[in-house]
Amino acid sequence: MIGRPASQTIEGPAGLLEVVVEEPTHAPVGLVVVAHPHPLMGGTMDNKVVHTLVRAFVLEGWRAVRFNFRGVGHSEGAWDEGRGESDDMQAVIAHHLADPAVQGRPLALAGFSFGGFVAARTHARLAEAADADPQAVRPAGLVLVSPATSRFDVPAVPAHTLVVEGEQDDVVPLTSILDWARPQGLPVTVVPGTGHFFHGQLPRLRELVRRHLRAGVTG
Repeated sequence: MIGRPASQTIEGPAGLLEVVVEEPTHAPVGLVVVAHPHPLMGGTMDNKVVHTLVRAFVLEGWRAVRFNFRGVGHSEGAWDEGRGESDDMQAVIAHHLADPAVQGRPLALAGFSFGGFVAARTHARLAEAADADPQAVRPAGLVLVSPATSRFDVPAVPAHTLVVEGEQDDVVPLTSILDWARPQGLPVTVVPGTGHFFHGQLPRLRELVRRHLRAGVTG
């Protein structure tokens, strides 16, 4: 486990969900919720790439919330092939958007690997809800690191989405990411010489995300 604040639990659709909230040094400019890798492959919210995403957002002034999907850590429930996990992410978002400190401020979603699939799926759900209801919250930003395009049906994403991929990723191959991105005309930021977990390249990943945020998450 990487050093972090103590976790807490909130109500989720399949029981309690374990979450960790990290705050910037001043009033948050927005809220980001970050999703972790595949639960059946050892993925948890303490994954180093997830931690790196959290740190990037916090350093840029965001409140960052990460959580364990159902059946992971102290989260109740069981693996649901991405369906229930998307419900989990929506529950975490709804719970934390109720805080007046972030109401009216931008919402961003982020995820790594399987978590990237869930974040993209949840983003699409929330955008559809906002199309139908002007009062619903529309996500302002989406950051995906090696989204699991080779294993799941990752939906199309907005043009301002940041997608980062390792050149030598052997879990989600670069060719799969490009095949998914190409029909959308979506740029992909490729980090040379690194694999799925960005070993030795986490500081570079953090700076790529920070640079994206400083440019404005809505593009």
